[in-house]
Amino acid sequence: MPQIEQPASLKQKKKWLSTDSIMPKLLLLFAVISIFTTIGIVAILIVESIGFFKEVPILDFITGTKWTPLFADPEFGILPLVTGTLMITLIASIVALPLGLGSAIYLSEYAPDRVRAILKPVLEILAGIPTIVYGFFALTFVTPVLQFILPETEVFNALSAGIVVGIMIIPMISSLSEDAMVAVPHSLRAAAYALGSTKLEVAIKIVVPAAFSGIVASFVLGLSRAVGETMIVTLAAGNLAQMSYNPLESIQTLTAYIVAVSSGDTQHGTVEYLTIYAVGITLFVITLVMNILAGYISRKFKEEY
Repeated sequence: MPQIEQPASLKQKKKWLSTDSIMPKLLLLFAVISIFTTIGIVAILIVESIGFFKEVPILDFITGTKWTPLFADPEFGILPLVTGTLMITLIASIVALPLGLGSAIYLSEYAPDRVRAILKPVLEILAGIPTIVYGFFALTFVTPVLQFILPETEVFNALSAGIVVGIMIIPMISSLSEDAMVAVPHSLRAAAYALGSTKLEVAIKIVVPAAFSGIVASFVLGLSRAVGETMIVTLAAGNLAQMSYNPLESIQTLTAYIVAVSSGDTQHGTVEYLTIYAVGITLFVITLVMNILAGYISRKFKEEY
């Protein structure tokens, strides 16, 4: 007896049913892998850091103002590295937040479609430049310019590195903020225009507050990227761990120290080697606190449409 061929629509339906049953399991697998990867990273940091804190009191680590773990008379105060990291992040935020938000407002509210289609990809090219190139740019261009304006600027300094880190995170802040603004319903803009508002008033008083949670998320992602930046600060900011609040002087950040000690000159298992994990977990805690704070602000000011 000849087989009755199934209609094409029935075959397609079975194919979709098969896909619908497989995809949730595949996506669950991806989610589980991501979760276990995060747990693995945190577990390694904690386990190795415990070995460090058995040798160095945690209070001395947190409150100490000298960081010389590789010296003959070692000191393990983390504050110089934290100060350097926060200084770079502050300078980067001064550069990136207004420029990123301003460019997002222009792209969302002012730029014609044709101009937006050109400017946004060009702006996002900045995100594709390797960070080591940014580091050489800071060292060979930005620093000489700063030395011409401020002769007391050192060759390796926090200001040059912070400016270039800020330039690097502008595309991230701009793109994410612009996406949040575009998502604001057009009816809100139309209502504001109907009440006689100008385009600037609509952008500043209507669109930005309505997209505030997304803008905050973009700020935190950008600043988290600045906190964790490695190559720019290693090349341009120097490797002098000191409690300095002068951006024209050399400093060392958390990530730059990890790079310096991970070069292979430190014996595995020693206290000096374990400082990598102590510094790493400090960096993790700083980033975690920033994300928790951003999540709270986003939930507090989130708008539902």
